[in-house]
Amino acid sequence: MNNNLNKYANRIVNAFLKNKIISPLPTRYTKKISEAQKFRRFCESKIKKPINGFKAAGTGIPVLKKLKEKEPFYATVYKHNVLENKKTVKINKFTMGIELEVCYFIKKNFFDLKSKATKKNIKKFITHIAPCIEVVGYRQKKKGIKSLGDLCSDFGANKKFVIGPKKKFKNQNVTNLKTKIFNKKINQSVNGNTNTVYINPMNSLLFVLKKLQKDKIIHQNNFYVFTGSSVGVVPILGKGVYKGIIDKLGSVSTKIS
Repeated sequence: MNNNLNKYANRIVNAFLKNKIISPLPTRYTKKISEAQKFRRFCESKIKKPINGFKAAGTGIPVLKKLKEKEPFYATVYKHNVLENKKTVKINKFTMGIELEVCYFIKKNFFDLKSKATKKNIKKFITHIAPCIEVVGYRQKKKGIKSLGDLCSDFGANKKFVIGPKKKFKNQNVTNLKTKIFNKKINQSVNGNTNTVYINPMNSLLFVLKKLQKDKIIHQNNFYVFTGSSVGVVPILGKGVYKGIIDKLGSVSTKIS
């Protein structure tokens, strides 16, 4: 094993587990998405904490074009980073922002599926759907996004997810739903639409499930799939409550401190 790889993996894993900030990772692990994916998987293999799901990132088509990437990526989400509605999230100066997403709750027997995942055959595994907020940021002294690898190599840049009330999945059409995230206290408001999430959050869900099959990931429990932001990365301009609303799905909020 490459000693340097192990050294930097241990460094970012330690930062992840202890909520610390470290100096930036070398670009050889972050510049190319293929290398960042290998680095992410190696780092995740070192973490023994319970897994709660998987997130898609880079699901905005304009972002993919700008960064000259062919597709999004996925990363593992851990239980300690998933909070109930209205919980508080603490930020630091390397927090990039806040996002509003659609998430799905999936039965564990998806992993028994022998055929390739398709839009049609995955629906029987979805039990619930919900709005959620993601707070994103680095565990490194760095800002901005030069490549998807920057995010991927740092646990998908996930800090916390906050999940709103879940609705039973009844094949709801989530294409072209208006979304909005706002902080009344500081008069900040950003509008969005679910059609910015890989054109449709269902496409994003399918993307993640196909990647789990390809990478031969097996998970023993029901799990979440977080599909990507409907509002881009919204800068956090002040403390207090941020509330997100997705038409037909409901609302979710978190207190930023």
